[in-house]
Amino acid sequence: MAKQYEQLNDRLTDFIREQQMFFVGTAARDGRVNVSPKGLDSLRVLSPERLVWLNGTGSGNETAAHLLDTPRMTVMFCAFTGKPNILRVYGTARAVHPGEHEWDGLVSLFPSLPGARNLFVLDIDLVQTSCGFGVPLYEFQEQRTLMDSWAEKKGEEGLLAYQQERNRVSIDGFPTGLPEAEVMREG
Repeated sequence: MAKQYEQLNDRLTDFIREQQMFFVGTAARDGRVNVSPKGLDSLRVLSPERLVWLNGTGSGNETAAHLLDTPRMTVMFCAFTGKPNILRVYGTARAVHPGEHEWDGLVSLFPSLPGARNLFVLDIDLVQTSCGFGVPLYEFQEQRTLMDSWAEKKGEEGLLAYQQERNRVSIDGFPTGLPEAEVMREG
């Protein structure tokens, strides 16, 4: 049976910390809905009402584009081991990019991630748990190292060029808010 909470409690925060993967869902008023799986050590609970996650360079930047239009976000965690559980965190989110005043403080909460291009801060307005009976059991092996290898091979200038070419506009043609390369170099 689903239960709802106004904010995270210690039990739910512990559950989040145990998960190796989470999913992020966003949508603009028009265009495609985006759901992205996330791993690595890329999410922190800042308080019962706020969390932040670090986003690496990828083939798209849909989350940032959607939030500029409609700042809704859902973050979902599933128990793939142990007791079945699904946890959804709903709220209003915003992107923080290199060069912005919050960037240094927030990015310092995470291990270094070559190619980090934005952080997303979620202000929580609802937390919901549900049974997870339909979620299969999986055994975690390890986090992939391909993102780091790819980013290190591209180098700092190569990453900036890639981001400028592929991450400034969404697949639906919406701006993502990613700053110009010069601003990101300074960040």
